[in-house]
Order: sequence, then C-alpha cells, then structure tokens
Amino acid sequence: MIYLLLSILSSTVIFVVFRLYKKYGVNTLQAIIVNYFIACIVGFFGYIESIDDLVRIPSESWFLGTVFLGAMFITVFNLAAITTQRSGLSVVSVATKMSVAIPVFFGIFIYNESLGFLKVTGIILALAAVYLSSIKTKKGISIKKENLIFPLLVFVGSGIIDTTINYLENFYVSETDVGLFSSSIFGVAGIIGTTILIGQAVLGKLKITWKNIAGGIALGIPNYFSIYFLVMALRYPGFENSVIFTLNHVGIVLASTILGIVLFKEVLLKKNWIGIALAVISIILVASSQ
Repeated sequence: MIYLLLSILSSTVIFVVFRLYKKYGVNTLQAIIVNYFIACIVGFFGYIESIDDLVRIPSESWFLGTVFLGAMFITVFNLAAITTQRSGLSVVSVATKMSVAIPVFFGIFIYNESLGFLKVTGIILALAAVYLSSIKTKKGISIKKENLIFPLLVFVGSGIIDTTINYLENFYVSETDVGLFSSSIFGVAGIIGTTILIGQAVLGKLKITWKNIAGGIALGIPNYFSIYFLVMALRYPGFENSVIFTLNHVGIVLASTILGIVLFKEVLLKKNWIGIALAVISIILVASSQ
C-alpha cells in the first residue's frame, strides 16, 4: 500500500504545481515538454545501473508500448488544452478522472478480476465522488454539442493510457525494468513535444523563458514518481488492478481537494462536500472488497 500512497502523493503535488502555473504565468505547453525530459532524466539516473541499460531499450519487448504511450501523453494534453478553452477546466477534470472506468472495466472483464457487491458499490460511488468533487460551478457542466467530441477524446485517451500501462506492466515489464520503462515513456513524449516547439520556432511563435523551464523541472520530478509508484503498486500482490486504479484516482481527488482548501483557500460547494463524503465511503468499500 505504501506505493499506492506515494503515487497519490506524487499526483497531488502535480495538482499543486499546475495551480502555481496560473499564478506565475507559466507557459503550460513549454513546461509540460521540459517536464517530460526532467522525468526521463530522473528515471535514467536514478534507476539505471550501466550505459548498457540505455542501449538495450529499443530491443525491449515493451519499447513500442512506450512510443505509443509517449505519443498519447502529448495527444491527450493537447486535447485537454482544447477542451479547457472551449468548455472549461471542470469539464477536463471530470473527463480525465472519470476515465478510471476504462482500466477498471478491463481489469474486471478482460483480466477476470473479482466482482462483488462491495466492490461494485464502491466503484459506482467513486465515479460519483469524482464527478461531484470536480464541479466547481453551481450550474454544473455545460458543453456545446459541437464541442462534445473533445472531452470524450480526453476521457478515452486518459483511459487508454492507464489501461496500456497496466497491460505492459502485466505482460512485458520485469520488476527490475520499472524505472527504465517509466523514464522511456517520458523520453519519447519529450522528443515528440520538442517537434511541436520546433514548429512554433519556425513560425516565430516560440519564446522560452526561465520560469517555464523552472515550471517544467518542478513538475517533472513528481510526474515521474506518479507513474513509477503506480506501476509498483500494480505489481504488489494482494490487490487487484481495478482496486488499485479506483483507490488511486479517488485518493488523488480527495487529497487534491483538501490541499485546495488548505493552500489555495478554495470554497467548496455543497456538491463538492458530498463528493468528498462519497470518496471516503468508496475507498472503504473498495479496500474492504479485497
């Protein structure tokens, strides 16, 4: 369970960093791309034993999976940016967090994990908790018909990322390669992201500042460990993957909401408090289902 808690903590730190981006006017795209390289470096220098480990990456059975995941990281980020511009931050938050339903579905119906009353009830309450905790306006979510495709793509893309990580971890990544696997994903995402920056430079729209680089560094370290610890939690015996993903997402929502109140003086709506209560109940039910 310590790996799950560390993954939740790392992801919650990411939430804080993103909030600070807005305060200090950090260019999110530039910071995100820098963050991928920082996360890659943290993994390579923290977990590789020799240069031979780097050389063998392209020959690993999970390598093509990291290329796919790196491309998905950049794609979903850009879709999230478009969704934010067209429908608002709450819509992105709900789409991203509700995507937990996809890896949970695969865990139960594809990997034949258990499906009891406590677990089903806990998962349903977890999804309700995610939705209610993410809505920051009294009117709730409002999406124009022509913009509906973007949050749907964010939902599916985020779910595919979690499901792919789970699949590769189950069948291809050895325990000694977790660090190398995680850092390779970020390395690929950074390389793809750099092509976007090159395109901006050609068009004369690129202006790199030190605060954007600093923002990427601040994000890269917890971002790496959010993936690394999640993979380690998925490998831990005794807990099914559907349980881990549910507890991870709900834990992040709960911790982020609490930090929002403490650090940023957020005022919660009644529906947010109901979401928090449901999050606590769902955690108890899902954890008890094991």
